[in-house]
Amino acid sequence: MDIELTHKPSYTHVRVTLEDGESILAEPGAMVSHSPTISIETTTSRDGLLSSAKSMLGGESLLANEFTAEGGEGIVTLAPPTPGDVHHHELDGTTLYAVDGAFLAADPSIDIDSEFGGVKSLLAGASITPLALKGTGHVFIEAFGGIERVELDAGERYTVDNDHVVAWEGTVDFDAHRVGGLKSTLLSGEGLVMDFTGPGTVWYQTRGLDAFTSAIAQALPGTGDDDNGGTGIDDFL
Repeated sequence: MDIELTHKPSYTHVRVTLEDGESILAEPGAMVSHSPTISIETTTSRDGLLSSAKSMLGGESLLANEFTAEGGEGIVTLAPPTPGDVHHHELDGTTLYAVDGAFLAADPSIDIDSEFGGVKSLLAGASITPLALKGTGHVFIEAFGGIERVELDAGERYTVDNDHVVAWEGTVDFDAHRVGGLKSTLLSGEGLVMDFTGPGTVWYQTRGLDAFTSAIAQALPGTGDDDNGGTGIDDFL
């Protein structure tokens, strides 16, 4: 399998070249194009992501497409639905956790399952059900905006807004909580955050999809301050 990432970091496009008989698993809608030697099978029969109802709790579809090269080398290209980057990660018998909707594609040999965020996360009101990606092979994680990498030493802590978290290594411990009470949340615009403790690596996205959609909604005619002379959608065009 040969992998090339182009148009980074704003509109990353993943080009995967498969040898005869090789396959890659991708989320529905991820495919951009493929060569004639690629066959596509939509399946729900695999373990983990595709066979477990828990995957719906993780924000992922119960369906996925498996692309296989048949009769020779084949090419398939993939891309996320929103503008942003893609992180290519190689697992070597290790675990990578990805947040809701961040999974783009992986080797079919990768075990994919949902894991609950823990009692503390649930008490904080967090619906955090990260996907656990385990095994050996290629994994592709998508982001809205650019991707930042944070390396943590043993015992070192780092906090990331929930809307910006993308993925973290299995060696990293995490917890979720809200910033202050309801009043401070409303006034500051901040809400749920995740605390990570090393050792290991954390990846976060430079834009938050929830914040972006809220900003667009406020700019639409008839919403926000548009009727009172505030910023309207025309101001963005």
